[in-house]
Amino acid sequence: MNLDRTFFITTVTWKRTPLFRSQPEAELMMDVLVHYREQMRYVLHEFVIMPDHLHLLLTPGADISLERAMQLIKGGFSYRLGKAKTGLIWQESFTNHRIRDQHDYERHAGYIRMNPVRARLVERPEMYPYSSASARFERTFGRRTTNAESRAI
Repeated sequence: MNLDRTFFITTVTWKRTPLFRSQPEAELMMDVLVHYREQMRYVLHEFVIMPDHLHLLLTPGADISLERAMQLIKGGFSYRLGKAKTGLIWQESFTNHRIRDQHDYERHAGYIRMNPVRARLVERPEMYPYSSASARFERTFGRRTTNAESRAI
């Protein structure tokens, strides 16, 4: 797997509002992530939608910057939600860490998968419905990549 342009990303809701505690909003965020993935704007290796933030392991497409990919994700969600919600949705910007090697990739992928467990939302990663580790996500959108695969989820 080519990791040259792969990033671990965290983005947070405005004032850490638990926006994604609500099923419709969490599912809308999943739809947005999958929509731009299907448009080949990025390879989405792993993700988790926590109540007040997202973690992504993402490789932007060849013709797109990381900043543009995040603009599509955050802006796409905000636009789709806009008819039902007023006010700010996201904190400004996002944090990112460029993945250096396979070990770094595995470490951050594990962090993403275990985030709902550490937050005591579920007992096992596959039980959390708004994550690439979810059995539901694998059935609906295709299985996660493994370290030996380069196929996007």
